[in-house]
Amino acid sequence: MPDPVRSITRRYPGVPTVEGAGVRLRRSFSHPEVPLFDPFLLLDRFGSTNPADYLAGFPWHPHRGIETVTYVLGGQVAHGDTLGNSGVIGPGDVQWMNAGSGIIHQEMPQRTEGRLEGFQLWVNRPAREKMSTPAYRGLTSAEFPTVELDGGARATVVAGRYRDVAGPVDGIPVDPLYLDVRIPPGGAFEHPTHPGYTVFAHAVEGDGSFAGTDAGRVGDGETVLFGDGDSVRAVAGPAGFRFLLVSGRPLHEPVAWYGPIVMNTRAELQTAMRELDRGEFVHHRRPIVEG
Repeated sequence: MPDPVRSITRRYPGVPTVEGAGVRLRRSFSHPEVPLFDPFLLLDRFGSTNPADYLAGFPWHPHRGIETVTYVLGGQVAHGDTLGNSGVIGPGDVQWMNAGSGIIHQEMPQRTEGRLEGFQLWVNRPAREKMSTPAYRGLTSAEFPTVELDGGARATVVAGRYRDVAGPVDGIPVDPLYLDVRIPPGGAFEHPTHPGYTVFAHAVEGDGSFAGTDAGRVGDGETVLFGDGDSVRAVAGPAGFRFLLVSGRPLHEPVAWYGPIVMNTRAELQTAMRELDRGEFVHHRRPIVEG
């Protein structure tokens, strides 16, 4: 039987990494953590007050077999793709992209006053869905409901459901939950979880404790993976606590991963690379609209 309240089983302080054309970021988990985070593949946090750390951006590059979720906390990120989508997302906005059978896109952080800050999460897709038609959702901060709790805590719902409030992202095969939780100093938060689902949290600001123990204390920038259980419970420290809470149904499928392409077999990866070399990678295309 799962424990009533999930406890922390692993901690990840994040590793400084350079990606794209030279963007400095901090990677919480990736290849080495498969299958611990199944169905999630990667979590990157980008953030800097120095434009030299991010302006090179992520020029045109391919994806297949996954969903990429970019959540901006500060600054702006411009994007475009082979489906013809283009635009700029700003604070509180999300782009949720199903790469499906293949998409080529770019994400280019814009010079900004103050700090550029955000996250990118990769969500795996089941084998039967990997070659589906690509799709893009651009969502503004106004589209995400926020649940206000007694005691001052609040949870913004990006995907899934908190209490009786559903986020705008639905229909994702792994049934994800994605919450942005803010707790005032000394405040508390609790959310029931599906037994057997993978659940992790990333501390965005301040610090707090999960499961009501000193061993559960988490500080800014740390990602923690929880064991099985019926709920997640958090109490904020003296500076308050903001964290992302993410959960999803594991796929329990083999993972074959090369760069931005995640399939189930090596043969599927080889096919993807051949198609990329021949200019046949994108199966569904509309003219790219620059924005």
